[in-house]
Order: sequence, then structure tokens, then C-alpha cells
Amino acid sequence: MLSRLGALLQQAVESREPSVDLLEAFTEHWTGITGYYLEATDESVAARQTDIPWRLRQMLDILVHEEQQRPPGDTGPCLEYLLQHKLLETLGTLGKAEYPPGMRQQVLLFFSRLLGRLQHPLLHYLNVLRPVQKLLQLSGDRLGSGAEREEVQLAAVLCSKIQQDASLLPYILQGKSVLNGRRAPESPREGGLEHGPGTAASCPAASASCPPAQPSPPRRDSNLVTCLVALCSSKKSRVALKARENLLLLAGLSQEAAATCLARGSALCPLLVGHLCDLYGAVPAGTDPADVLAMDRASWRSQGDGAGDGAFPGKESLAEFLGWLDFLDELVMGAHPLVADGISEAVEEKFFQGILQPQLLQMSELAVLGATAVLAGTVRQLRAPALLHRLVLFLLGPHRHPETPGDDPHPLRAQLIDRCDHLCDEISLASLRLFEELLRKPHEHVAHNLVLRNLEARAYLQRGPHGPEERGPPETDPEEDGLDLEEDPYFTDGFPDNFRATKNPSPASTPSGKGQVSEVVSSFLCLVPEEAKTSSCMEEGGYDTYVHDALGTVQACRASAAPWGWPSSPRPLDSCHPGVAFYEGHFLKVLFDRMGRILDQPYSLNLQVTSVLSLLAALPHPHLHEYLLDPYLSLAPGCRSLFSVLVRVIGELMQRLQRVPHSRAKLLLVRRQLLGQVPGEQMDHTVLLKGVVVLEEFCKELAAIALVKGPPEGPP
Repeated sequence: MLSRLGALLQQAVESREPSVDLLEAFTEHWTGITGYYLEATDESVAARQTDIPWRLRQMLDILVHEEQQRPPGDTGPCLEYLLQHKLLETLGTLGKAEYPPGMRQQVLLFFSRLLGRLQHPLLHYLNVLRPVQKLLQLSGDRLGSGAEREEVQLAAVLCSKIQQDASLLPYILQGKSVLNGRRAPESPREGGLEHGPGTAASCPAASASCPPAQPSPPRRDSNLVTCLVALCSSKKSRVALKARENLLLLAGLSQEAAATCLARGSALCPLLVGHLCDLYGAVPAGTDPADVLAMDRASWRSQGDGAGDGAFPGKESLAEFLGWLDFLDELVMGAHPLVADGISEAVEEKFFQGILQPQLLQMSELAVLGATAVLAGTVRQLRAPALLHRLVLFLLGPHRHPETPGDDPHPLRAQLIDRCDHLCDEISLASLRLFEELLRKPHEHVAHNLVLRNLEARAYLQRGPHGPEERGPPETDPEEDGLDLEEDPYFTDGFPDNFRATKNPSPASTPSGKGQVSEVVSSFLCLVPEEAKTSSCMEEGGYDTYVHDALGTVQACRASAAPWGWPSSPRPLDSCHPGVAFYEGHFLKVLFDRMGRILDQPYSLNLQVTSVLSLLAALPHPHLHEYLLDPYLSLAPGCRSLFSVLVRVIGELMQRLQRVPHSRAKLLLVRRQLLGQVPGEQMDHTVLLKGVVVLEEFCKELAAIALVKGPPEGPP
């Protein structure tokens, strides 16, 4: 029967008087739809089991054929009939009533196909715009009703139309505010049929109440934006992905008027950030930092991947939060600058300051641990410069002048650094991981705020009239009790004087090339005495592996720092203000203090401390290179460097190992346990022995970094 009716319709379309026959067929199908409601008695029959879907498809085919037969921009009698008799408004009402069941889906499909297949700019007509807005309002009110696929299809068509004509965006986003208090036009001509596409007069009611240049304040009425944001949370992954893709499309519009309307005249920014805050609130407070950083980097396209696999409690909630954060990051990177600034500002205000800051500053160790862990994952996730910049300033503050002891004008920064040396090892570990993630981000302010601003004046160097020969106080036996290693922390016997001269702040000094690098490498490799070394007994202890890893790290740091304009050689001493008391800064002080206790700390904490110091040493700034990787600096009185801290630790190590029976055999056993070659049985002095292993590996790591970086360029 359906095929016969189709054949009859085809004959009607191909008749000699298409305008009359098409209109007659069009009105007949519409009458058939309205007649169903007069004749139907069974309210449980689904819409797809009636002839309504077929009649809607026939009406659409007639409209498409009519448009193809007429000149571009001309409206045929069928389209005139649809607009004049407000068929779309009637269909919208039938879809809202959801009678017969499933009618809403049929109406959404008809709207999507009508707007997508007709080339005529229908959205410029109030009799089309108004029912579209009502459908969007309905979609925002009934998320999860089963019509999500059809809803996102309609939203995608609207976004495509807006991409073609961005001037439509302010009108579509207005929702009820455009139409309240206005009577619908009585005829198609009053609805703007005489106006061409793309003109402001095409929608007179909208033009009068919402000019694109002056968007109204954000409203909570459901519209295209609220519908898309709601659909982003759909359990159907394809629906959620399609909604996010269309939000990216809207945010990336290049027209400033559209971007202004989207950022300031809609609820886009509050809705996006509000959902981020809700997802963060669902993450368990006691989430292990190791679990957070062990997760693969989340992607906004892979919604639900890995959820429910039982890896650790709260992984699904954490994955959803990081996935949405990745979407916001992608959105900011591809958005118009106005939209990107609006989203970034909302994230800073609502999430960073409104939620994270109170949690990070409270006293509850469990809450602090969970917040620090998720914050580390947040830092790792962000790539958008606008978001990253706000996060860095939120955590560290904008200050760039040298620090003074006990004075930190940014309370959050001071708290986070202090927690790197917390009584709770878990909080210390989480805080150190947070700073490692920060240092890995391509943002110059991180390294400058934490370290470089205190090294600008090179006040750590001892100055005197005989620069190359100034060696400080006379040397003493490094193992002698009461040795002041802060004053003269070097085993300098046997090292060539020419190397010491090259690193002395004398203006006449110049680098000595490969000899200089080889001596620095040897200094670190020979720092740990032979009786405390065990890597030579293991196949896995090769130095080549450290050189390979250091090469990758240094190259990555150089690539990140390339745009920052860092100097290639240290600042000349004659341009530095003399007499400035050196302070290594809060961050380096905590790291050096931790490094000085490497023989008494848990193995995982030692690994994290050395990891952060290695990352700092790999940064391509000449002052960092000098301060962290030069064993032969003539330090000013009371100053310490990384090498001086290591020398002090070595002196303590040799004294304590003498009190451990069979220390070398135990060291070898501990190394094998750490490599998983033998069961990890508990023994006396385990913490000390593990600290020795970490110390040996750290010295090899610093030697490898020094080898890869080479000597600083130019005169010091």
C-alpha cells in the first residue's frame, strides 16, 4: 500500500501543474496527520506504528522538490502554507505532548531534516525560529527522555547553519527573551518573508530585542547552548561526543559579535565550569596520588573508557572529571579569544579559587592529600596557554622579585612548598609530584618564580680581588668530626687548577671545552665511594641508560624554553649588585633539606626529591647549570649548592656504613630487592641502604645531565 501511495505521489510531482498538485498533496498529508488525533482511540500505539512518520517524510520530499523547481530564494506555495499556517508550531506542540508516544522524536527528526535539506534560510523566519527555540527549551528540560539522538541531530544542524551565517547565533540563543511579550505575525510576510538571507531585517522581532552587538545578560532559559552542554553528559557516548564537537564548532566562530554573544550573552561559561565542579565533587577525597598519576592522560573523546574496571575506588569519577577537563582545555585552545578568556576566567573563579583553594588551605590531611593529588592530575592535563597561565598564577602568584627568608606574599605557594617537607610522607610525596608536573609545563614563570629569581644576582659566588685563587677556608678531612661542609664542601685535591679557574667569576676566565665537562662528570660519578657502590655488580646499572634518558629530558626542556629568551651564558658579575645576601629560595631550601635527609627517608620519597632536582638541573638556564651542576664553585660564606649538600650526605654516609655489619653485601641485596630479583625481606638499616642506592643513582643521573648539556656558552 505504501509503495502504491508513493507511486501516486511521484505522479503528482511529475504532473504538468506542479504548484497546484504539490500543494494539494502537501495539504492532504498534513490533514492526514491532524486527522489522526480526531480518529485515534488507542493512546498506547507508538508514533512509529502510525502513518505519521511516513506523512512527515512525504511533506519534506514535497518541500525539497518544490525548492528545486523554483529560482533560488523564492518560496513556493507549500513553504508558504507551512509558514502561514504555523505548521511547525503545531508540530512542536504535538511533540511536547508526546502523543502518540514517540511523537517528540518524529518532530525532532522532521525539524532536523527540514533545516538541513532546504537551502532556503528558514531560521530567518520567526514562524520557524520560535518553534525551534521551543524544541530546544524542551530538550533542555527533559534530558534522558530517550530522544537524545534526535536532539543532538537538531543541535548539529543548527550549529551548521550558524557556521554558515554567524549572525543567527544571538537570535537562536535568546530563547524566551526574544519572544516574550510579542505576538506572532499573522502572515508569512509579517514573519519576514520579503527579506533576504543574512540581513538584520530578516528577523525583525529579534532585531528589535537583541542586536548582535549588544548581547543581553546570560539567562538560564534552555537554548542551544544549554541543550548541547546537557547532551555532553549523555550516557550514549556517540551523543555526548557529537554534542562536544558542536560546542567546539560554536566556540571557534571567528566573528567577534558571535563570540561576544556566546561568552557574555549565554550561560556557556557557567554551565561548563559548573559541570567541572560537580564532577570534581564526585571524586573520592582519599584518592591515592599514585593512582591519579598512574592513569593514562584522559581524552575528551574517549568517554567512559576504562570506567568500572575496578583498578581503584573512584577511578570512574576521576576519569570523568579529567575527561571533562581535557574537553575544556581543547575548547579554550580552539575558541575565539573572547570565549577562551571567558571560560578561563570562570574556571579560575569557580574551580581554582572557589573549590581548590579552600581544600588546599584546610587542616584535614585526608582532604589535603586528595586535593593535591587531583591538582597534580589537573596540571598534567592542561595544555591551553590561557588555562595554564591562570593555574600557574593561582598556585605560585605573580611575584618575580628575589625572595627573602620567611617572606612569601602568596600564602598558597608557601603552603604547597612547606608540604614538600610535611610530617606526613604521603602529603610530602603528593606535593613534590605536583611541583614536578608544574616544572614540566611549558611556562617560564614556573621556573622563574620557584628558583631563577633568587639566582639572578649570582650572590652564591664568593667575590674577592683574587677571584681565580679564592678558595675559601683551608680544606680539612671530609670525614673529620665537626667538619663545616657548608664552608668548604669539596674534595678538591687532585682536580686540575685550570678547571677551577674556568668556573671562577674572573672576567678573564673562559670555558675549557670537553675537559671541563669530563671533569664535572667525573666529580659526580666519583662522589660516592667505591665501598658504597653496587651498580657495577648489576647488569642494569649501566651509565649509558642514564645518558639516553638525560638526552631526552634535556632536549624536551630546551624545546620548551626556546621561546622564553633565556641567556646562553651567566650574567656578568660586574652587572650584579654586590653585597646582596644570597638566599636559595623557599623551594630550593626545602629540596636541599630533604636531600640532606636522604639516608633517613622512605625510598619513594627519595626518588621524588631526586626527580625534581634532576628536572631543575636539566633546564637550560646558565645560572641553574652553574648552581646545580658545577662542583667547583667558590661559594660565598654560608651558602650551599647541590654538590655541597651531596658532599655532606656522603660524609654522613661513610660514618654510618661503618656501623653496619656486612654493609656491601646488604647493599647488593637491597638493590636486587628493588629490582625485583629477590623477595623483599625486611632487614636492619633498610631505609639507610635504600638511601645509599638512590644516592648512587642520583649522582649518575646528574653526571649524565652534565654530559648532555655540556659547558655553558660564552664567558661567565
